[in-house]
Amino acid sequence: MPSACFWPTDRAWPQFYSRRELGDYEISHLSVDDVLAFLNQLTDGCKPQTKRVRFARLCSFFNFIKTNISADFKNPCDSPMLRKLFRPAVTVHWDIVEKETVDEIIFRTAKVTNRIMLELMARGGMRIGEVLRLRPKDIQDSKLVISDPKSGKEYECVFIPKKVVERLCQYARQVCQSNEMD
Repeated sequence: MPSACFWPTDRAWPQFYSRRELGDYEISHLSVDDVLAFLNQLTDGCKPQTKRVRFARLCSFFNFIKTNISADFKNPCDSPMLRKLFRPAVTVHWDIVEKETVDEIIFRTAKVTNRIMLELMARGGMRIGEVLRLRPKDIQDSKLVISDPKSGKEYECVFIPKKVVERLCQYARQVCQSNEMD
């Protein structure tokens, strides 16, 4: 087998050319420990997803060699230890709740405050922190102006149904009146 450098293509990993820790190894003599040491040094301080992507690219590079250069080449990334270290994160699949179930939860809520909060989150797609920071001045017709949202923008507008606006305005008036009496 011809001697080849331990580097994938220019487009995939330009940083390989600035980091030649392994030098010009004979690819067939690379061990699992060599690959692990190289990946650990290359991805030191990186996020887990970055580590998985770089492992996958390196694995595909070795598979390319096996497919196109030497069929008897053993991919060092095929070791169970490396596969376990760089396995993809388990994705959590959320169950989508039916609209009727959401409506039932909202209308079975006894406290008006909780009911309005649930309606704003369900009907307007608002986060709990955004709902808790609402003030009466944020209500403008059928939209709510959220100042300092999580997106980092200066403000965002949330459009909600008229019935929710009416209940929210009525609740705001009640809260303001009770605060004035105290």
